[in-house]
Amino acid sequence: MKILFLTRYPHEGASSRYRVFQYIPHFEDLGVSCHVQSFMDPDMYALSFSPGRTPEKVWAAVRAALRRLGTLKRFRQYDIVYMQRELFPFGPPWIERYMKWRGAKLIFDYDDALFIKKSSRYNVLATLFRSSRKIIDLFRLSDCVIAGNDWLRDAAVEHGGHAVTVEVAEDTCRIAMRPPHNEADGVLIGWLGSKSTVKYLRLIEPVLRRIFETYPNVRFEIVGGGHFELDGLPVTHTDWSLEEELRALRRFDIGLMPLPIEDWAKGKSGGKARTYMAAGVPPVCAKIGYNIELIEPGVTGYLCTNEDDWFETLSQLIEDAGLRQEIGRAARADVVERFSPHKQAKKILDVCLELLTAAEPGEARSVSNQKT
Repeated sequence: MKILFLTRYPHEGASSRYRVFQYIPHFEDLGVSCHVQSFMDPDMYALSFSPGRTPEKVWAAVRAALRRLGTLKRFRQYDIVYMQRELFPFGPPWIERYMKWRGAKLIFDYDDALFIKKSSRYNVLATLFRSSRKIIDLFRLSDCVIAGNDWLRDAAVEHGGHAVTVEVAEDTCRIAMRPPHNEADGVLIGWLGSKSTVKYLRLIEPVLRRIFETYPNVRFEIVGGGHFELDGLPVTHTDWSLEEELRALRRFDIGLMPLPIEDWAKGKSGGKARTYMAAGVPPVCAKIGYNIELIEPGVTGYLCTNEDDWFETLSQLIEDAGLRQEIGRAARADVVERFSPHKQAKKILDVCLELLTAAEPGEARSVSNQKT
């Protein structure tokens, strides 16, 4: 089998890294010939987080579109065209329609509520050209939608698509268990993410201030959040890289994942929490969406609904290194059992095989509304 993987981001982008790049070695072990092409190159990805610089962004988008068009000239050489998000972040899905008409088997993979239009704080053009209607069209055009959680799967089905859930894997071979939790060096509360999601820390800023007032030896670290500030709190800022992520996870005693209580958050697939869990870092998360399926409260992490929940949970973990160790061990064991990259790659491959072996085009639709 030959699959053309078309990602939105390069390896630096978490969505593409988790939804495609981490599976490539496992697909190849299973006998699949893989070709990956990213719409954004690393320079364009870094540029996308810079405010302003509109002419540069326009020119980068033009170059990216030309690169993608060059790749798409050869789409008929592949058995499956696997689209991680839409082919182009602008314009109607004309090319997808043409490819479908020419007999391409299309899989659309997504792990965010892209059918809800949300403004970009860095790129006015991205907000202007972003189309939730296009995502709904892609649900219907694609032979199968692979969603990061059941809520996203059900949304695709409700809009006329044929969809399955394949939860995101986490590689515990890459992420080692952090050193044993102890009381000696104080407690480091960490957050790991990107400049586009660090704003959610504002939701619990009053709680973090209250924590620092109660526990003056507690420190905070933000990895990947740029110059985001929590005034008056002892925050260390660390630029994200794959290597720095691993080092930070060995430092964190507690991992934060606040989210707003809105439909957009229901589309999140728990990546941040699962990464903490893989490292043996107890996750403290907003009680919404897939987090409720991912975390067993008090066993593999904690779910919070209000400021008192956040404060009481963080206080309990700060005061008890043994509890942090117990939760961390259980969390990592859960990730090892449920989210093996090889296992999840096999599930994706099974979807591909079903599409290719269906005797009639209509039979491919039997995969709708399943969880694999």
